Amino acid sequence: MNIALKPHSSLFAAAITRLSNLAPLSDADHAALRDAELERRRFAAHREIQGEGKPAGTPLLVLSGWAARVRTFSDGRRQLLGLVLPGDLIGSWHHGDAPAPTSVMAVSEVTLVPAPAAAPGTGLARAYAAAAALESAQLYRQIARLGRLSAYERLADWLLEMRERLAAAGLASGNSFPMPLTQEVLADTLGLTSVHINRTLQSMRRDGVLDLRSGTVRLADPEQLAALVDYRTR
Repeated sequence: MNIALKPHSSLFAAAITRLSNLAPLSDADHAALRDAELERRRFAAHREIQGEGKPAGTPLLVLSGWAARVRTFSDGRRQLLGLVLPGDLIGSWHHGDAPAPTSVMAVSEVTLVPAPAAAPGTGLARAYAAAAALESAQLYRQIARLGRLSAYERLADWLLEMRERLAAAGLASGNSFPMPLTQEVLADTLGLTSVHINRTLQSMRRDGVLDLRSGTVRLADPEQLAALVDYRTR
């Protein structure tokens, strides 16, 4: 028998959409997620969420905002290894006692909750496993992006990934999606300088493939960009 459940708050909408796209969630899964909302936490932009080398602890589920996995060097340089979006997990069920491999920093204000425990075979467990596989795929894509693509191609490939990931959380509208990142953060994500990012964005605008204004990106022809960089959906 299905149990009538109270709806999730609007804050949960993106995370629920994303997890549901990874695996069907049962009433029990929804109840566990609803209960987790009581323990939600907020981190201001630029705050550290998890420290490199510290115990990873209980996995966290991002409800809203953008975070990043970061490696910072002693001279102040940093590389953003990957972005963490609503519906993504920080940490892993399989390595809860292991030290965190990187720091995780809030890029914008971030709201998250402890990820509810999931029994093997449940929809939530399958969604977590799919999320972990996608995280690995995104890391491999980042390695290939930084190692073999030009600045123009890196930005195109990254924008296509953001569009795909945000659409999975219900946060993209057609070819438009939010992009609340500064050019400095984009540079640290793509292994470029802020000047190079600025020039590349201008080049894309001149080519008519990108419109970026008021924190929103619109891709004029995603198929053209996908062909340029051999983009493969996940």
